[in-house]
Amino acid sequence: MKDRTRLFAVADWLCILLMLLPLAAAMALRAMFAPAAEGVVIGGAMVYLTIHMPVMDLPISEAQVNSWMVMLSILGLCLYLTHGITARGGLKRQIAAEWIVEKCERLIHGNMGDYFLSFAPFVAAVLALSAFSSLISLLGLYAPTSDLNVVAGWSILVFFMITAAKMRCGPIVYLKSFGDPVPGIAPLNIISEFATPVSMAFRHYGNIMGGSVISVLIGAALGGLSRAVLGWLPGALGSFPLFRIGLPAILSIYFDVFSGVLQAYIFAMLTMLYVGGGYPLDELLRRRAKKALRTEM
Repeated sequence: MKDRTRLFAVADWLCILLMLLPLAAAMALRAMFAPAAEGVVIGGAMVYLTIHMPVMDLPISEAQVNSWMVMLSILGLCLYLTHGITARGGLKRQIAAEWIVEKCERLIHGNMGDYFLSFAPFVAAVLALSAFSSLISLLGLYAPTSDLNVVAGWSILVFFMITAAKMRCGPIVYLKSFGDPVPGIAPLNIISEFATPVSMAFRHYGNIMGGSVISVLIGAALGGLSRAVLGWLPGALGSFPLFRIGLPAILSIYFDVFSGVLQAYIFAMLTMLYVGGGYPLDELLRRRAKKALRTEM
């Protein structure tokens, strides 16, 4: 019994290390590669490595690395929450895991319907990946959601899911849908189809990147105001960042926490609405009922 308890504790610690070590590694990489700079510096993700390829070089950037680190941390969190679950329950982590599953399924039920409950794991993954990718900026790391390439990749994946949902009844029904409500509007429907991933990507990227830029500019402005007001004082008093105390932290609550979580929710919500709205459920159910009737006869 003691051996089983010891093994259970060891497995728990391994899951916790899987949550923490990737983020620590990302912070270490940033500390080693970040160049020394003075003043306000607003730039994109650092490039750690460039792999030479036949057609074009493949840069391994900070956004890519941090994305993988976030995914590993989320994997560790999921393993921790699901470790030791039983049919009887009782563990606090199991209660938390069941609450997350229940909320995701309720979200799917309210926006897509019970038929789409199988989409719950994907929606939960999108929510977690987007939210945690934005929240790691609180650790001083570059948020992957501040890189258009990362968010555009998510949007393209969602676009393929939307297209696959619309083609559930075959390509003929999908092509005919461009002529709704009248055939003359087909060009606009085609443009709208390809504008969906573009709008999703730029909405998410623009809000996160814009918040990061505003936070940096306000922090720099408050630092300059502190030097202007206290610069006449001798020694360390003249360089004390008085006006940078408090206000940047309050702004961080909005731009880094609230805005990051809100954009993750909006991205997941748009995914559910586009997939659920494009799925020809009525036509699919009609065909299945017709096929079942034909089989019985």
